[in-house]
Parts: sequence; C-alpha cells; structure tokens
Amino acid sequence: MRRGREEPGRLHGEPPPRWARIAPAAALVGLVLAQLLTPGDVELGFFLAGLPPVAAFAYGPGGTAIFAAIVLVLLGAPSLGIGHARGTDLATVAVIGLLSVVIAWVRRRRDAQLVSVRTVAEAAQLAVLPPLAERVGPVRCSGLYRAAQRGTLVGGDLYDVRAGPYGVRALVGDVQGHGLAAVGTVAALLGAFREAVLDDAELAAVAARLDRRLASDAAAAPDGHPELFATALLLEFPPGLDLVRIVSCGHPPALRLRGPAVDEVAVDPGPPLGLGLAGPAPPTVAELAVRAGDRFLLHTDGVTEARDAAGHFYPLAARLPVVTRDPGGLVRAVWRDLAAFTDGGPRDDVALLLLTLDGPE
Repeated sequence: MRRGREEPGRLHGEPPPRWARIAPAAALVGLVLAQLLTPGDVELGFFLAGLPPVAAFAYGPGGTAIFAAIVLVLLGAPSLGIGHARGTDLATVAVIGLLSVVIAWVRRRRDAQLVSVRTVAEAAQLAVLPPLAERVGPVRCSGLYRAAQRGTLVGGDLYDVRAGPYGVRALVGDVQGHGLAAVGTVAALLGAFREAVLDDAELAAVAARLDRRLASDAAAAPDGHPELFATALLLEFPPGLDLVRIVSCGHPPALRLRGPAVDEVAVDPGPPLGLGLAGPAPPTVAELAVRAGDRFLLHTDGVTEARDAAGHFYPLAARLPVVTRDPGGLVRAVWRDLAAFTDGGPRDDVALLLLTLDGPE
C-alpha cells in the first residue's frame, strides 16, 4: 500500500499467534508429566481443570470441546494415574468445560463481527485517502501516512496529487484535531480540492475554494463549530513551464532537495483555512524556478513538532542529508529516523509527501 500504513493482522481474520495455540497443549503435557513424576500423595491433576478456559481464547468451540473432553478423561480415569475425580468434582470439571466451549463460541462470533466492522471501516477510510499513484504526469510521487489514533488509517492529516488542465497540483493539509473525529473534514477538503483541480485556473482560487468549503461546513455544523480550521500547502506544476507555484495557508513550508543541498522554500504564509481571516484579497502565490530532478518534501507539523526524551524538536531539514542516502526511499527513511528520534513515533498524525520532477518525457 503506497500510503505506507501497516496494521496488525489479528482483526483481519488471521488466527491467534502460534504461541497462544501451543500454550494450553504444552501446559496439559507439562501437568501430566509432573503428576506422573510426583509421589502419589500429591495430586496435581485438578490444575488441569483450569486449562479449558485458557484454550477457549486460542481455539474455536470444536477445539475447546476436544480439549475439555481430554481433561475429563484424564481426571475421570483412575487407571491413567493422573486424577481421581468422582461425583460432584467430575461434574464441576464438566461444567467448566461446557462454559469454556460457550466462551469460545462467543469469542469466535465477536471476532467475526470485528473483522466485518474493520473491513467496512478500512473501505471507507481508503475511499477518503486512496493509495497514491507512483506517478502523476511529469511528477513522481511517494507518500507516507501515520494516524495518531491507534487502529485507524486516516486521521487529521491529508495529502493528494492530481493532474488537471492547469497542470499537476498537490495538497498537504492538517485539520483541527486528529483521529476519527477529523475524517469528515478531511473528506470535505479532499473533495473540494479534486473539483478545483479540474475547474479553477488559478492556484489562489483553489485555496479560496477550500477555505469556503471549510467555512461552510463549520457554519452548518449542529454546534456551530466556530473553531474548525485547517492549515494547507498547495503546489502546482504548470504544463510547459519550468517553475512551481506554491500557496501556503498557515502550513509548515516545503523543503527542496537539489542534489545534496536542502533548502526551505520561502513562501509568504496566509491564514489557515476556515477562519475567515483572508478577506477579499487572494492568498499570495509564490513562484520558484525548478529543473528536472528537483525534489520537494511536504510534511505536516506532526513531523517537525515531534520531540525526543529531552524535549528537542525533530530537525527535519538537518536530518535529510543523512537519511536521503537510505536505499529504501526517502519518506520511509524519514519515518524510521523520526520513530527512532521519538522512541516509538510521534503522538500526532504524520503525513509526508515527496514530489520529484522528471521533466517532459
């Protein structure tokens, strides 16, 4: 998946880990051997009665029933020398086994429901942020997304790259909040951006459309939501021109990599989207000369505001000359370096988008 998101497979229907399936059987064998090697006046067999409930969390109802039946046979057959359960003791073990089968059945149904819910959630989230194309026109793309909320694919950050009649346009944004609560705003902004790529001839008009979309959604929200806003950075590679146009709406600046040199792209930042601070004047559009091979790294503040144990911010620009030599790709190298710097990863949503200009083919 091009967005670089990996999720644990347990909720995708994969079986429990091998150790979880081996542990009850290993405990059964261990207790049997211990009883056989223990003097006759010490009885360990009744510890076996605690194994069926454990097996219920690793096996299905059928496997748990077989496990419980084995325990009953071992405890109820004196000739085996493992246990000497009789009457109410044996009935108690049987009830424990039956309850274990019920637990295994309920757990299996719950797992199936979780798989179904997870599948629907992933489909919805991927509809919001579909996998990024490796190439859009003359621009090669590489992106990585990590949501702060564990178990989700989409948070409060967004990015997209689209080709239209006015060139290739890219968007990186960061909406207020993170996690599932921000997904609706992310979807609205991306929808407005994809329409603007086709309809708006000026990059400033694209930013204005996004601003109107966010302001309209904030006004229409049941609670008014007067503080709904987002920062964004827009790039445009117009056809036939060796330049890139950039509009910043309160977003961290892009970094340009030209050979070993890394420099911050200076843009006069406008106000964030949705706050109604821009007024009638269009946002400032900066133009920068480019040449084939230039790379632009766009990111959200989840990268540069990540801290290490001492409270220092992650020095993205300073680290790029080091991580750019990683053969695994720049965005993944930055993520690994960031995760090591923060000892496990930042606590905020993170989006990285690398755009490489190949020039006309």
